[in-house]
Amino acid sequence: MAKNSETSAMEIDDKKSINSDQIGPKFSINVLQLLKSAQMQHGLRHGDYTRYRRYCTARLRRLYKSLKFTHGRGKYTRKAITESTVTEVRFLHLVLYTAERAWSHAMEKRQLPDGPNARQRIYLIGRLRKAVKWATLFSNLCAIKADPRTSLESEAYASYMKGNLLFEQDQNWETALKNFKSARAVYEELGKYGDVENQVLCRERVEELEPSIRYCLHKIGESNVKTSELLQIGEMEGPALDLFKSKLEAVMAEARSQQAASLTEFHWLGHRFPISNAKTRVAILKAQELEKDLHVKAADSLPAEKKLVIFDKIFTAYHEARGCIRSDLASAGNAENVKDELYGLDKAVSAVLGQRTIERNQLLVSIVKGKLTKQRDDKTGKVTKPEELVRLYDLLLQNTADLSDLVSSGRERKPEEVKFAEECELKSLAFRAERCFYLARSYSLAGKRTEAYALYCRARSHAENALKDFQRMANSDQMMIEELKTLCKECRSNSCIEHAKGIIVEEKASENLSNKISTISISGTGKKVDKFLLEKLDVYESAVGDSNVKGAARIEAFPPAFQSIARNPIVLDLAYNFIDFPSLENRMKKDRKGFIRIPLTPRALGKGARIPSSAHLLLSTLRRFRIHDYYEQSYGIIDTKLSLSARRTFLSSVGVARSPKSLIWPGTTALLWPHKRRE
Repeated sequence: MAKNSETSAMEIDDKKSINSDQIGPKFSINVLQLLKSAQMQHGLRHGDYTRYRRYCTARLRRLYKSLKFTHGRGKYTRKAITESTVTEVRFLHLVLYTAERAWSHAMEKRQLPDGPNARQRIYLIGRLRKAVKWATLFSNLCAIKADPRTSLESEAYASYMKGNLLFEQDQNWETALKNFKSARAVYEELGKYGDVENQVLCRERVEELEPSIRYCLHKIGESNVKTSELLQIGEMEGPALDLFKSKLEAVMAEARSQQAASLTEFHWLGHRFPISNAKTRVAILKAQELEKDLHVKAADSLPAEKKLVIFDKIFTAYHEARGCIRSDLASAGNAENVKDELYGLDKAVSAVLGQRTIERNQLLVSIVKGKLTKQRDDKTGKVTKPEELVRLYDLLLQNTADLSDLVSSGRERKPEEVKFAEECELKSLAFRAERCFYLARSYSLAGKRTEAYALYCRARSHAENALKDFQRMANSDQMMIEELKTLCKECRSNSCIEHAKGIIVEEKASENLSNKISTISISGTGKKVDKFLLEKLDVYESAVGDSNVKGAARIEAFPPAFQSIARNPIVLDLAYNFIDFPSLENRMKKDRKGFIRIPLTPRALGKGARIPSSAHLLLSTLRRFRIHDYYEQSYGIIDTKLSLSARRTFLSSVGVARSPKSLIWPGTTALLWPHKRRE
């Protein structure tokens, strides 16, 4: 009976646990929105996968600590995340961010400057396998613990990761296509429901998956997509397209290396320069392909920002080619023929680079001209000034001068080079006319009518001269001719306007002067003075002023003005001059003036007399200088506080001043002189 009761109790507990699991709450995660916000906020807006990987690592550390799901303190003991472990939604976040960390690490290796080498590519594929493993676990756990929408979205995420792995491995294109299509189908369905933000995110993910699907179809052979169309697809942006872009760039590099085998010479102005270095061929071929994208008819519809990006890529390719040429020159040694060919190729590539620089600056000029007509930029709100065009035309003049000097630097110049140098001179003249025109506009905006009129006339003369020279040339640039014709008309009209405005200003000068003089008032009451708030408290008027008008508030004058105050009275003491004050001479200290005569010798002092310390000092000095002739005589000392002139007067009266036997002790007031002995 006891055993039966125990078994029945166990069955009841099992049924309760099963029912509690079935009735338990289902977790809900908006996977795409969560990942998209994390990616955009932590590096992937700028393609920084290192920053995103570090964020995923920090996020996982916080999740592990908050869940108290750490893997041991001393010895590492891994804890597996199973169905029974997932008791709250943060455990699902653990699995999701682990998959994201592995995927971002793989993409970080993919974006290395020179591309991943063999070992790095093996590591990259290993990280993608980890991402697939964790994404599959996330999908399985969501199928049990999450609601249907989260489960469906997790399956799309796992299919996307599997497609990325196969896409990178360059194998099983059918399976990769199947995974990408299943992910696209899920996101298409999810994009029909939910809020507007979720619908937009699902549509963006569908657009990001489309290029990978078309590339898989292209590799299978079921699509007639051309390489140029794939390049246009590669211009799209998004984290899901980075792997596709890297794969497409690798394919294009391989195609260029195959085409570069046929590129053996570089043609420029009638010259043919052989290209022996394979890297130089690939770089020049890449630049030429990008130039074709600029000069096709469809390029007119491209926005200016994309054209500037293409120009930057062209500059990069040509600089890479020049770097390869310079390295070949350094390793050429004493082979003069090879050096001449390399010098010619470097000159040709530099000339083409200069031409593209001029074209890019002309594109910048057209952009600024469009902003100048609007007078204000829509994006930044800044006012476009003519000085910006003056600066750009300065750059164009410098570019044309450098290009002309480069073409004219050869010893034997071909007719093509002479003609090209003439075209550069004509372009320089046209650019000078444009620069002068916009400089005149800047003076006009500053109100300097005379300078503006002179500059408009100067620009018109430059434009007419350039127009005549362009019309004489065969196969001249028709676009430049039309621009010069328009410039001549604008110069003429603006010069007339400035002339008329200058006359108006001159005619009104006397009238304005008379009006100003007539309003002058001696008392100063002609000018309206705005009172401060404390002076007009009885008037209902704002002291702050209108918010649309820039002006200082009239609340209180600061710093306050000086005020006149009364000073202390002046007292005149008139009785002071008539008061007889008592004498204070008896209280004052008297200074003794005169001289004291001190005998120094023992005979003169007598027996037992004490010699003063000052006398000892003088005597020691006499012994030091060996003045024995005067030691036996009697000496005397004058200690006086008289001035030097008074002492000299006294001594001259005594008859000792010019005596060679007189000695003046320096630094003291003592004077020593010999005496005659008394008989």
